[in-house]
Amino acid sequence: MKLKRSAAAAGTAVVALSLAACAGGAAPTNSANGSSDTVTFRSWSPIEQTTKQMIEAFEAENEGTIDATIFNYPEYIVDLQSRAASNTMPDIVGLQPGALTQQYRDYLMPLQECAADTWGDDWQSKFYPIGIEQSRMGNPEGDENFYSLPILTQTVNLWANTQIFDEQGQEIPTTWEELEASVDAMSGNDFAPFLLPAKDSWLRNVVFLQIVNNVAPGLVYEAEGGTASWTDPQIVKGFEYWQKLFTDGIAQEGAIGLDAYPSAVNQFEAGNAAMIPLGAWWIQQSDPTKTDIPPLSEGMSGYRPFLFPTIPGGAAESQFVGGIDGSLGIAKNTANPELACKVLTDFIAGSGAQKLVNTMNDVPAVTGLSPEVFTSDRQEEIWNLFVDEWLPQVQYSRYFESPDIDQAVADALSALATGGTTPEEAAASVQAVQDSLG
Repeated sequence: MKLKRSAAAAGTAVVALSLAACAGGAAPTNSANGSSDTVTFRSWSPIEQTTKQMIEAFEAENEGTIDATIFNYPEYIVDLQSRAASNTMPDIVGLQPGALTQQYRDYLMPLQECAADTWGDDWQSKFYPIGIEQSRMGNPEGDENFYSLPILTQTVNLWANTQIFDEQGQEIPTTWEELEASVDAMSGNDFAPFLLPAKDSWLRNVVFLQIVNNVAPGLVYEAEGGTASWTDPQIVKGFEYWQKLFTDGIAQEGAIGLDAYPSAVNQFEAGNAAMIPLGAWWIQQSDPTKTDIPPLSEGMSGYRPFLFPTIPGGAAESQFVGGIDGSLGIAKNTANPELACKVLTDFIAGSGAQKLVNTMNDVPAVTGLSPEVFTSDRQEEIWNLFVDEWLPQVQYSRYFESPDIDQAVADALSALATGGTTPEEAAASVQAVQDSLG
């Protein structure tokens, strides 16, 4: 077993490779690894130490070896671009649904035969429905192939520091009015009532998607699909309530300059915030395989997840937003598709997957997998909440299908946060991008 960690920055020439050039050419003819008893795996996730455990579990039960390299996410994207351009794709690649999978679709083999051979013809029933739905996100019309399969799924939601809530005599909010009241009641202390790391485009978008789906469930995806308008008053209202996080003093001052990782999460784990928008993956802070866990994270003793509060005049109940955290694909030019299939399916639902789940890196993509050890009743309760109650109800994606729309929404939300535009103008700017896509 080999596992390498990349820490070096990629060269300028590699960075300059365009996404279009990588995705549009003919399928490569040379694998990154020529040995038929070894498969190469490159990704940004799972983290290195978890991937090492997964590889060891697989190799203990199977012939063949895995040569893995785990990158930081930005470095991984550059490496994947370079590999595609030079016809040296890894055998197994880490992907995300939608834009990233579609960018490399021409280099990937369909996976439904691998899945059926491993799990039977009803293999799709093993997965949470949102994972199956998102696996084909962005496929051309009529293309029903699965070019990647999820390894982890998640909800996006809010997290509360229950220690602060208890000390302040506050209840976790379920409505916008309750959110405003709890922030007002907890203001003036040495912690942020609502810590919003709005610097990151991905986080801006997932918070907005929670808001706009609570206003008008599903409408925003109709707008992206061209059957509704981004200037629909209900979507404008979603932009308005995002902006109210800033204009009404719910988010902390300087929120647009705060990144989620590492800055905001370090503050939250240190006990310096009562609420933060993240997702199911926060349970990984209580990883039973780790030592020296901060007190709030030990057994999730200081935290509770909750859904984004309902919006006045919107849906009566908070809507579930989430989807695939990470997925895997297999290069169509792999020297050993059988071994690559074995590795991929093992990482999703076999011994490797069990090692992954044991670290609570996120929630599994398939049903029926649980950590072998829980360190507290609360940790187990939160885990079961995710896998038994929330994930089966996820209807709405945390992703946009189009990278252009994804960026347009993120830019509009940034402008709203700084007061540089109005909700109506923000909606119109996204509609302009939508119109330009034809």
